Amino acid sequence: MSTDPNRPVVIDAWVQPWLPDTVAKMPERNFTLADRMAHGARLRAGMPLETLIDEMDANGVAKALCSAGPLIPNADVIDAVQRYPDRLIGVANVNPWSVDGVMPAVRELRRLVSEYGFKGLKLEPFILDKLPTEAQWYPLYTTCAELDITLQVQVGGTGPSTYTSETGRPGHIDRIAIDFPELRIVAGHIGWPWTEEMIAIAAKHPNVYIDTSAHLPKYYPAAFTHYLRTYGKSKCIWASDWPILTFEAAVEGLDELGLKPEIERLFRHDNAVRAFALD
Repeated sequence: MSTDPNRPVVIDAWVQPWLPDTVAKMPERNFTLADRMAHGARLRAGMPLETLIDEMDANGVAKALCSAGPLIPNADVIDAVQRYPDRLIGVANVNPWSVDGVMPAVRELRRLVSEYGFKGLKLEPFILDKLPTEAQWYPLYTTCAELDITLQVQVGGTGPSTYTSETGRPGHIDRIAIDFPELRIVAGHIGWPWTEEMIAIAAKHPNVYIDTSAHLPKYYPAAFTHYLRTYGKSKCIWASDWPILTFEAAVEGLDELGLKPEIERLFRHDNAVRAFALD
C-alpha cells in the first residue's frame, strides 16, 4: 500500500463488498442512479473483493468499515473480514421486519458481534420505507448500546428516484439520540439537503457523528466545511461509500479544503476510531 508518511493513516467509514454474484441478484430499480455514473458499468457487473483491496492500496486507505445492507448479505461481509482481517472491519445489517420478527434480528446481530467481531449496525431505512424512529428498530438500538457497538445510518436525501427521502430526515436522529444517549450514532451522507439540521443535532449530542459517504469534497456544503474546520472537528468522519464513489473521487478536492494537519488526522482517522470504538 502506497502511503504518504506526512499524511494520517486513513480509515474509510463506509464501504461495501460489491461482489458479482450478489449484484446479479439486485433489483433493477437499484441501478437507476448507477446508470448515470461514469463507472456505472462496473457497478452493474460487480467487483471481486480483491478489487476493493487493490483500490484501497492505490489510494492510501489503510482500513475500512465494511458493511452489509438490505441488498448485501452479512455473509459477504463475514467472508471479507475473514480474508482481510487487518484491512476490513465488519458492520452488520439486520431486518426486524422479516417474517420471523424482531428477536431473530437481535440474535443475529449478537452473533455477528460475538463470533466475527463486527463493530456496528448499518441501516438504510429508505430501502424498507421505514422511519428510523419506528418502534421495531428500538430493540436493535438497545442491543447496540448493550454491546457497545455503533449505529451507522443513512441520513439525507436518497439517490435512486424510486425511494422516498422522508426516512432520511435528521430529526429522526435527534429522537434516537435522546432515547439512547449512550448509543454512538454515525449519520451518513452529511444529511444533505438538511445539512445544517444535521450539524445542529451532531453539535447537540456528544455521541452523534457525521460521515461524508457519497459526497465529493468539492461539493461539501459550506456549512459542513465550516463545521469540520471549527467546532465540529471532532465530530466529522471521512467516508467514500465505495463503490458508489471511487476512492479517487472521494479524496479529490480534500487538499483544497485547507484543513490543518491535526484536523485532517481527526477527520480521516481519529474520529472513526472513537466513533466505532476501534482498538
